[in-house]
Amino acid sequence: MAQSPTPHQLTLAIRRTLTLLATCSAICVPAIAAAQDDASEPTSLGELVVSATALKVEAPLMETPRPGSVVEQEELEERNVQALDETFRYRAGVLSGQYGEDNDTDWLKIRGFDQSTYQDGLRIYREGFYQWLPEPFGLERIELLKGPASILYGEAPPGGVINAISKRPTDTVQGQINLQAGTDEHRQLGVDTSGPVGDRNDLSYRLVGLYRYNEGDLGFTENERYYLAPSLTWEMSDSTELTLLASIQKDDAIPTNPFKLPFGTIDDTPFGKVDPSTTYREPGYDTNERTQSAIGYSLSHRLNDTWTFEQDFRYSQVDLLLRSSFIFFQTGPREGQRYLVYRDGEINSWTIDNRLVGKWFTDRTEHTLLFGVDYQDLENEGKQNGAGGSTPFGGPIDLFDPQYGNFTPITATDLIVQDINKQQTGYYLQHQLRLDDRWVFLAGGRFDQAEVDSVNRTAGTRQEADADEFSLSGGVMYLADNGFSPYMSYTESFQPISGTDGTGDLYEPRKGKQLEAGVKIAPDDLDGYVTAAIYRIEEENSLGTSQSGFQIQDRERTTAGFELESVSYLTDQLELTAAYTYSDATIKETETDNSERAAPLIPRHMASAWLDYSFVDHVPGLKIGGGARYVGSTRDGTTDVPSYTVLDLMAQYDVTRNWQAQVNVTNVADREYVASCDYWCYYGEARSVVASVRYRW
Repeated sequence: MAQSPTPHQLTLAIRRTLTLLATCSAICVPAIAAAQDDASEPTSLGELVVSATALKVEAPLMETPRPGSVVEQEELEERNVQALDETFRYRAGVLSGQYGEDNDTDWLKIRGFDQSTYQDGLRIYREGFYQWLPEPFGLERIELLKGPASILYGEAPPGGVINAISKRPTDTVQGQINLQAGTDEHRQLGVDTSGPVGDRNDLSYRLVGLYRYNEGDLGFTENERYYLAPSLTWEMSDSTELTLLASIQKDDAIPTNPFKLPFGTIDDTPFGKVDPSTTYREPGYDTNERTQSAIGYSLSHRLNDTWTFEQDFRYSQVDLLLRSSFIFFQTGPREGQRYLVYRDGEINSWTIDNRLVGKWFTDRTEHTLLFGVDYQDLENEGKQNGAGGSTPFGGPIDLFDPQYGNFTPITATDLIVQDINKQQTGYYLQHQLRLDDRWVFLAGGRFDQAEVDSVNRTAGTRQEADADEFSLSGGVMYLADNGFSPYMSYTESFQPISGTDGTGDLYEPRKGKQLEAGVKIAPDDLDGYVTAAIYRIEEENSLGTSQSGFQIQDRERTTAGFELESVSYLTDQLELTAAYTYSDATIKETETDNSERAAPLIPRHMASAWLDYSFVDHVPGLKIGGGARYVGSTRDGTTDVPSYTVLDLMAQYDVTRNWQAQVNVTNVADREYVASCDYWCYYGEARSVVASVRYRW
């Protein structure tokens, strides 16, 4: 009897098939394109969500055999999104808020894994504590591509890619002024203005600015932000357009550090519970001063009716001074030892992505061929305390009633000078074929060359890691007349890690692969969409947190899951956004006994639903919305974290054509809960109430 193929054999077969398809595309397809002169354009398929993230060319997501979601500016404003990790709270497959409130990092898990963040199609570098934080007020939409994405984006974790799209200049005069006030001393002023430059019809501008201040859930924490983003679009000719993009953002903060031990949070103690607002940071000493700036451009030039050249470029810099103390382990009946993270340095990076896109048609087919070469260069220079990234700080501190001041400040002799340099060059090819307006075939391949160089200048040591990797991707979708579009896809990921573990050794590259099958539903009688998918993602050389609190690389991770998502109008006034996620996420200890256990942080079940109702007939201009977010239980070793549900509300009223008032409430009941545990435990975000007044023109 013939044996069923193993997962490894199936993966090899898929890779060989995709290699053949990609090779055929590179050799055969350009010749076919040259012969096509008179093909007619396909008819429009209606109001579908269009994204350039999934394929690096604009395409309707409902006709793409890759999973993705898009959140537009209107939804960002309606939900009053204040940080990138709040964007996809009501989408399937995305976990956020697992570390509670954090004012210096965006925390997200997609399909049980980390993700990479891009802005305007180019990588945002986030190395260790050097975090680039996109400002949501400066974005016009945020796109999500789920699962491994190295075929187009090079190095990336297997969770997926989030692409934040900056606000661009507009042909018409428009703008807004936004004023906000709320709990935790929240106050914000935002200005956004755009339009043609003078009387010119070939030159337009946009200027976005923001000031925000708020205190945190933890005592003695705060953040003050200044943000400015000018942009300019020049239509150089009917075939060429250039957009210049720049931004500068300054954050003066006292870091949140939501780390707490299981003792007193999840675990009962003779001393009761640790209050969620308790902080172990050192008042007057801890600080997080970060300035991020960038300048770049997006260029598009149509060569002829078939081919278009596109190029994106950005230079960015992050300057950081961070002193951040946190609780590490318990030392007595109610005492614990603090450690300190110290960073003083900068990241300088530049990245460029060159693409040649060809589109042509025959009687039965539509072809989209993409050639690309991108280059990424990163240099991280800075001082830090300890090879492992942190050192003991002061004497023991009371876990339940901390008293501060028992510490010795960091001195120059405590620091080491660390340089990390990374360069990566990627060459990619992708071919999408649409046959008879029924079938969509997708195949692509990419080759990456990456070099990582880590130098400890204090000790005079150097560590190097070079990696060459070939990644493949492919998919097929059937477009039925009734709006049901089943699909299958296979993708891979590759990620060299520019960092060191607790012993100072460089990490090995992480590799991931995903096999997925699903259906996208958008019938003519539904104003919206429904998607469903099952998938399996495997990652080797995965990172995890050891029982001593360090990031180690001794495991393999697997997630088998199911997702259901819908955004649709049930009536002309009632809109529903709903999502359900099932994740069976496991970790296999490859360096010890090959035992398997549930991955921490990742719940088996998540569900959310949000309803908007517009009172068009009874109270014109009034819209009320509300949602519920359920996150299932999780487990970290022997620590069980219960499930939780939080409610959110929104009310919006158009006072006049130009004036709008809005109130947003998150965690309406102010529920106290532990969001997750991963060695440490983290309380979820407390209730927030924000009132907004917006003037538009």
